[in-house]
Amino acid sequence: MTDRNVERAARLETATLSDALDKLGIAGQCLGVKPLDQKFRLAGRAFTLAYAPAGPDGTVGDFIDDVPEGAIVAIDNGGRPDATVWGDIMTLYAHNRGIGGTVIDGACRDTHLALDLGYPLYSRSYSMRTGKDRVQLEAVQTVVNIGDARVRPGDILRGDSDGVVVIPGDREDEVLATAEAIDVAEGRIRDAILSGMGLAEARKQQGYHKLQTPERKA
Repeated sequence: MTDRNVERAARLETATLSDALDKLGIAGQCLGVKPLDQKFRLAGRAFTLAYAPAGPDGTVGDFIDDVPEGAIVAIDNGGRPDATVWGDIMTLYAHNRGIGGTVIDGACRDTHLALDLGYPLYSRSYSMRTGKDRVQLEAVQTVVNIGDARVRPGDILRGDSDGVVVIPGDREDEVLATAEAIDVAEGRIRDAILSGMGLAEARKQQGYHKLQTPERKA
């Protein structure tokens, strides 16, 4: 089944969506989370996981069988650089299943396979050090924190070369419409520049300096 809003998000750059989020007063930028490869792109609905320091009976979990095709795995590991929560077996399985990508507030490993397969993998860092016996899966499909942004199950995640943004499910139509309007205005500015117009005048005509400014409520 086609998800129209995911398709709309996929057509927009994260910078444009970030401006729309700013205009609407939504903190949806997943700061510090970057792609392994600048060519990586992802857009899909979040399947969320929360990790915590390992207890005596904790495991990293076998959640991957439950992730729907096209979904984005969003893992909150508290930004830890010393305990990876995603490696080559997960990458291989997710790629073969048609999962849309993985976003980690923390570290991944076995990065070579994600690069070879073109599997969109975003994280704060990467390392060889396993998370086994260091972290455990605490909750599935719960609200998580990814780069200081709250991500709820089903929220839209959009990633490109600049990073990742989250579009809250209860405001996605508003965010997407605002971003699309910004995209149109910036496209007109680029066209005007290519036709020979000065930058200052092109920006003035499209109200560039207020495109992302929050609107004041009466």
